[in-house]
Amino acid sequence: MSTQDWDRRVAAAWATFDDYAEEDAEDFRAVIDALVAELPAGSPLGPFEQACAWDSTGHSDKAVPLYREALARGLDGYRGRRAKIQLSSSLRNIGQAEEGVKLLTPELDGPSDELDDAVRACLALCLSSLGRDREGLSLVLGALAPHLPRYQRSMAAYARLLVAPGS
Repeated sequence: MSTQDWDRRVAAAWATFDDYAEEDAEDFRAVIDALVAELPAGSPLGPFEQACAWDSTGHSDKAVPLYREALARGLDGYRGRRAKIQLSSSLRNIGQAEEGVKLLTPELDGPSDELDDAVRACLALCLSSLGRDREGLSLVLGALAPHLPRYQRSMAAYARLLVAPGS
């Protein structure tokens, strides 16, 4: 089995996700499980894809241990970062937002990529769940500022001021 072919087939499966009705969630998870069964034992990709399937079908509680397993098996790079984002969101959904904050905060200083805004958005949600709305809003404004056609500098400054000492 070529990894490239497997990745292509996983992407194709996910492209059909919206075709499944809510009551057909088990069928979608079965498609992912069949693809995972093709992987070598111990692959971090298996629990990651299964976690994504459980998460996307409304079962954060079942996704959390699978995300943890994928990371423990060495999932890294882009998928590893996705796993941390999604795990923190799932942790928040099951009432463990503090753990989500601990998981994502180091990602703010990690290498930058297209997931930066997702890191900030999920971290903001976790912070809000903990009653730390100003910090969350600061993250969201900071993430939004570079995308604005105007006001980038002022929005970035406002984001910093929300969490500045004495504000």
